[in-house]
Amino acid sequence: MKQRLDRNGIAKRAAKELKDGDYVNLGLGIPNHCADYADEGVIFHTENGAMGYGPLVSPDEPEKADFHYHDAIGRFWVPAPGMSVFDVVTSFVMIRSGRMIVILGALEVSEKGDIANWSTGGAHGGTIGGAMDLSFGSKRVIVTMEHNTKEGKPRIVKECTYPLTRKECVDLVVTDLAVIKVTPEGLLLREVAPGWTVEEVQALTGPKLIIAPDLKEIGL
Repeated sequence: MKQRLDRNGIAKRAAKELKDGDYVNLGLGIPNHCADYADEGVIFHTENGAMGYGPLVSPDEPEKADFHYHDAIGRFWVPAPGMSVFDVVTSFVMIRSGRMIVILGALEVSEKGDIANWSTGGAHGGTIGGAMDLSFGSKRVIVTMEHNTKEGKPRIVKECTYPLTRKECVDLVVTDLAVIKVTPEGLLLREVAPGWTVEEVQALTGPKLIIAPDLKEIGL
């Protein structure tokens, strides 16, 4: 069986989309790990009320964790010079400003850039939470996820089968097999995992992919 990127590899590739001066909110799951690979100068925001916080606390150094310093999903971080803290209302004004980049996990992404990331539709699903505001209010939406379900079904589909978070908002999808840009003409395959062919990636993808003229392997 061919090797796919692991979750850290997906996060590392997604973090390459961030540059000095970007304001970024990270969702639950794979997006969390992007903070470990982003360039210096990327400014992270958490919806529970902090901007510009420092590095995440390593699981190997639990003594550095302070209950007062954590993000919206409970990851502990270290205070940083210049960091600001504020109430959640102000935080969501920032989210809705159109100035931030958001990296979200997803259950499915459609060929039009619809995202479903909060519920499988059952009675025991979660709540939509901040993902609704983040997907509407951000200037760029990047999705990180595994290319397929545990059963091998595509997560990149012609139409989402799960409840939508937002329609036509995703700009870029980074998976364990590919980097795909959402365009008005369709899904543009820009990069493939090392050792994988276009045909192999297409066979595991729902919609027909457009192949970029400068297609290359994902570099980490």
